[in-house]
Amino acid sequence: MLHRVLGGVGRSMMTAGTLILLFVAYQLWGTGLQEAKAQRELRQEFSAMLEQVDATSTTTTTAAPDTTEPPEVVTAPADLPLPAEGDPVAEIRIPRIGITRTIVEGIGLDQLKRGVGHYPTSPLPGQAGNVAIAGHRTTYGQPFHNIDKLEPGDEITFRTLQGEYRYEVIGTEIVADDAIEVLEDKGDNRVTLIACHPKYSLAQRIVVSAELKGSPAPPIEGQDEVRAAADATDPFASVDGGLSGEPAARWPTIWWGLACAAVWLATWLVQTLLRRRLRSREERPTRAQRLVTWTPYLVGVPVFLVTLYVFFENFGRLLPGNY
Repeated sequence: MLHRVLGGVGRSMMTAGTLILLFVAYQLWGTGLQEAKAQRELRQEFSAMLEQVDATSTTTTTAAPDTTEPPEVVTAPADLPLPAEGDPVAEIRIPRIGITRTIVEGIGLDQLKRGVGHYPTSPLPGQAGNVAIAGHRTTYGQPFHNIDKLEPGDEITFRTLQGEYRYEVIGTEIVADDAIEVLEDKGDNRVTLIACHPKYSLAQRIVVSAELKGSPAPPIEGQDEVRAAADATDPFASVDGGLSGEPAARWPTIWWGLACAAVWLATWLVQTLLRRRLRSREERPTRAQRLVTWTPYLVGVPVFLVTLYVFFENFGRLLPGNY
């Protein structure tokens, strides 16, 4: 009797350990699959927007009289749309850490699951002021995983609907998760990159600042009013944004957990019944017949893994954050 109890406890612990390892794998790599798919969609959408702007832009050439200097070519884009939450707004490239991402408008959980997010209360990349950008370090593609390796002088470039802009890193600091002052205007033109710190933790935030080289772009018509409204109503008008995640309903997690258990139990029961039925026969089972008893797992395991993936997605929403 005792050995059965100990055997059951041992199997339960092994099962729990396996599930924990699978959840860690989902957090580190499974979430990256979602981010990669979202990034492909964002790149296509942003490329279409760039093509539309290029098709409607007007180019003028001006030259000062009585000079030998080459004429200045000025390209004025058509009236640009104000970005809505979830829209692609720019492409960021950081050569030193090998990062290229399409930036999405917004820093809520749903936006940061798609890659790098832009604080709606800050200017757009390339514009005057303090541009604020947030991204995860260990989940959802970990776009800012090596942000701590950036050094003064490193280049950060943005491609936007208004043109291409280059920044140079000027410093890195570690702040508390409520240090909203890093979002304030510093009297210059800069970009502020924000991520969790240290890696695999929500304890603090790492902030990398870079200075714009060249002239800033003007604000889009109506943008100042939208920013003012976002500043007054946006629940993520803080340095943290969606980096720490947000609580989700427990019932979806419970239902998907029960679905996982039901799929695995049904698979095990069918396999057990087939095996007992085969053993009840008088003749010795053939190898092919023994293999047939394992066919329920060929169907059940893929279904179980799909339901487990959805369960992990909901369970992850109940945790403190996504790093």
